[in-house]
Amino acid sequence: MSIVKRFITESIKRTEIDEFLQKKLERAGYGGVNLSKTPLGTHVVIYAMRPGLVIGRGGETIKELASSLEHNFKVSNPQISVSEIEVPEFNAQVIANRVSSALERGVHFRRAGFWALNQVMEAGALGAEIVISGKLTTERARFEKFRAGYFPRCGEPALRAMKTAVAHVQLKPGIIGIRVKIMPPDAYFPDKVTIMEAEPQVDAVVTYNSESASTSAPAPTKEVKTPPVEPEPAVQAQEVIDEPEAEVSTSEKAPEPVSEEKQ
Repeated sequence: MSIVKRFITESIKRTEIDEFLQKKLERAGYGGVNLSKTPLGTHVVIYAMRPGLVIGRGGETIKELASSLEHNFKVSNPQISVSEIEVPEFNAQVIANRVSSALERGVHFRRAGFWALNQVMEAGALGAEIVISGKLTTERARFEKFRAGYFPRCGEPALRAMKTAVAHVQLKPGIIGIRVKIMPPDAYFPDKVTIMEAEPQVDAVVTYNSESASTSAPAPTKEVKTPPVEPEPAVQAQEVIDEPEAEVSTSEKAPEPVSEEKQ
């Protein structure tokens, strides 16, 4: 078998398994399947909103799925594990199944499309598109698109990050097709530019207290310019002649006492 034929047969097998599980696990909120080959066999991961319905009582349902995959689709030693969908609004297959079940119940296609689109956008998706095609109002087939948000059409984000799903529902006019595309919030865009905001500069805050200013702050004074003063000439020192002090003579005679006779 050539490489081209091998890839084609494996892709056809994956599509058939996906359709089989979608019909089998419709009540469990089927959201997709992932197949990967291991040395022990084939690891099958089933995504569902209600994992309990996929497993069944005592694992009966999951054992039936393993046996049917092994006999009907020639899957070698399938090891099935069930993963719960955390945010159902970001799963395209879940949204497509909701729209198809709403149309099957008789809900108008515009109401079903806008209702599903609002649920996806309110959950935080970047963008979404829902296309409903078939005999909607007349005998002539046509399609209507319900789109919102940022939704790139081409490039790496559209190929890798975008989640797509297709569902069909049989009505009286004919088969109605639903195609859902969702851009999750964690998608990476190479051309996205982020602008860093500069940190605000905090200026110095000066507090003014009127009471303290009136008591402690000195009153403003006016500067008065005075002319420069010339230095005075130096005064010569004068010689001081010390005069000798008057000597007290002890040779002076004391006054004689007056005798009584002379009187």
